[in-house]
Amino acid sequence: MSQVDPVTEIEALQTELCILQSHLDRMIERIRQNDDKLHRFHTLETELLALNSLRELVEHVLADTRAVFDLAHVSLTLIDRKGELRQFLMEDGLQPEKLPGLILVAEENPLKDWFGRTFRPYLGDCKARHRHLFSGECPASIALLPLGRRGQLLGSLNLGSDEADRFSYGMATDFLDRLRSVLSVCLENTLNFELLRRTSLIDTLTGVNNRRFFEQRLSEEIDRAQRTREPLTCLFLDIDHFKKINDTYGHQTGDLVLAEVAQQIRTQLRSNDVLARYGGEEFVALLPGANLERGIEVAERIRQRIENLEIVDHNQNTVSLTLSIGVAEYDPELVSPVGKEDLMRLLELADQALYVAKREGRNQVESGGVLTRLEHKAAG
Repeated sequence: MSQVDPVTEIEALQTELCILQSHLDRMIERIRQNDDKLHRFHTLETELLALNSLRELVEHVLADTRAVFDLAHVSLTLIDRKGELRQFLMEDGLQPEKLPGLILVAEENPLKDWFGRTFRPYLGDCKARHRHLFSGECPASIALLPLGRRGQLLGSLNLGSDEADRFSYGMATDFLDRLRSVLSVCLENTLNFELLRRTSLIDTLTGVNNRRFFEQRLSEEIDRAQRTREPLTCLFLDIDHFKKINDTYGHQTGDLVLAEVAQQIRTQLRSNDVLARYGGEEFVALLPGANLERGIEVAERIRQRIENLEIVDHNQNTVSLTLSIGVAEYDPELVSPVGKEDLMRLLELADQALYVAKREGRNQVESGGVLTRLEHKAAG
């Protein structure tokens, strides 16, 4: 009976150990890569769930999905049946045509034909019918993920790779299924929020009331002034050189300035005063029971507070700014009964005073006087 050479046996064992070590190293590296991918995916998921505007959602999806999955091609198709999505994006300062990767379509087809009633993802080769989803040449392999909620197709997230075996029929799709589920929920919530934002009475950027609310309250406060025979003062406030702030520091800083100014104005008002963002960088306030003199005092206090305010933006830039303010009073003893023209005339007086403040050098308070019967007739 032949004996096994101990040296040969040891060498064979060493070879097997090397092979096993190599397999183990690959498994450890694969686990490390999966952990890293899971961490990046969790971060993406958390960020998506925190967004509350369509513009933010679109921009994050197109940029972050590409980075998280290390893809060369990413696009997002959204079904915009009534043109509302385009309007939402444009109102937030984004031109849809200028954002690479965003595709707005008016009809569900051909997406509905691709995904079927059960919204099945498509993984595999890029066909000619898919070419328009990706700029340039078709990727080597693609994954088209339907986005839908409550039986309604909302769009699709389109992923493309230059590796032919990256996306193929029958492959495991745990990450992709999770991504499309999260994104579908985020998209539905964001669209509902956008609709609510445009029909509610709160300006979401500044947290104060919006113009629609103000116009309702103006009528109510005039009626109340008539009943109580107390004056009502209106303040028109405008941030000086706001366009220059946007041009110098960017719109993100401009948004920060608007929100901070709104909060600072509110600190100088009583709980029963009405503050609203009237449009752009303009705010308007109603001071029930305050006469013109009192209104000017409040306006001057607000002006000084803003003049002394320094805002630090995300780039650590320190932004200084000023306000111009116009003030006008409604006296129920001088104008009665009340018509719609009285409401507009009060706003006009305050607005005209604001214009004078701008013309005279800005950063000041100007009085538009008291609405009188003579002015009421002239306005008519």
